[in-house]
Amino acid sequence: MASKEKTGQTTSQLIYKTEIVVIGAGQAGLSSAYHLKNLGLQQGRGFIVFDGSPSPGGAWQYRWPSLTLSTVNRIHDLPGMSFADTISDSRAPEVHANIAVPRYFECYEKTFDLSVYRPVKVNVVCEREGRLRVETDRGFFSARGIINATGTWDKPYIPEYPGAGLFRGDQLHTRDYRVAEDFVGKHVLIVGGGISAIQLLDEISRVTKTTWVTRRPPEFVEGSFDAERGRAAVAMVEDRVRRGLPANSVVSVTGLPVTPAIIAMRERGVLNRQPMFAEITGKGVRWEDGRTLDVDVILWCTGFRSSLDHLMPLMLREPSGGITMDGRLATRVAKDHRVHLVGYGPSASTIGANRAGRAAAQELMDHLGLKKRLEN
Repeated sequence: MASKEKTGQTTSQLIYKTEIVVIGAGQAGLSSAYHLKNLGLQQGRGFIVFDGSPSPGGAWQYRWPSLTLSTVNRIHDLPGMSFADTISDSRAPEVHANIAVPRYFECYEKTFDLSVYRPVKVNVVCEREGRLRVETDRGFFSARGIINATGTWDKPYIPEYPGAGLFRGDQLHTRDYRVAEDFVGKHVLIVGGGISAIQLLDEISRVTKTTWVTRRPPEFVEGSFDAERGRAAVAMVEDRVRRGLPANSVVSVTGLPVTPAIIAMRERGVLNRQPMFAEITGKGVRWEDGRTLDVDVILWCTGFRSSLDHLMPLMLREPSGGITMDGRLATRVAKDHRVHLVGYGPSASTIGANRAGRAAAQELMDHLGLKKRLEN
């Protein structure tokens, strides 16, 4: 653990001091920790990693069971260890992602001896005497820099619509979904135009009646999502966060690739998208033209927001609601170079998170003068 000292506030309260605190141990957090250690920073006095979950795996451990390695976007390797090396099952494509990925993360932590303190809830980060004070449910910590990798899973987003409190059925979010069989015999209204919405629509429509609504007409893109298209998408998101604007969703930039699953859904007639309704009623929804639909369940596949509430005292946000980012890969907060956000904006993907972890570790250590100190 980091060094500790008594504060002047009480006679019993201890503050643990370290150079850098990494908040979150998903893909981005583990990548950051790996590079901090690889650059010579020692765990404890040099850096500490906190994770809010009770076990390794980040948000992956909470995903629905039907999400397999064949249905997720590619799991990119963390630095120094191949994901494939941890998959021994010959039926790898059908392995549950919520089992395989946490197993990979756990193996990674053990292989590189990355000490992750969990479960630790970070309540707030604030300025205190020229340092950053990290207040947690396990004590208070003082750091010179922060790498925040808290992701989005803890901030599900459900838009406000008139009448939401009147609905007598069930309203769920993507993160609440488990199996399609839970909805047998019910009419499910699926809201959202992202990849998760499509996946759940596919599954649920096989066992019960569904209706699909989106705010904008979905853009289906033919052809594979190659490296060039990926770079273009990342560049568009990066441009927004460098200008202090809220980061767009990936699908709003890339569109929906036409996969064999989508072709099969078209043939089954389940991609009959409806425009967004105007209000929610006691029994369902109503559109602006007066048309109504009775449903039993509203499943909000409307995405997530970045989990950054604990950083509010640092006043990082712009009036637009976004955070202006700079640095080599747009991980550094322009208002405070002691703070890096990885897994935010252009690094909100498994491959982007890896590169962001390295950039954040290097730039933050440079800013704090730690690389020069280690070299001397």
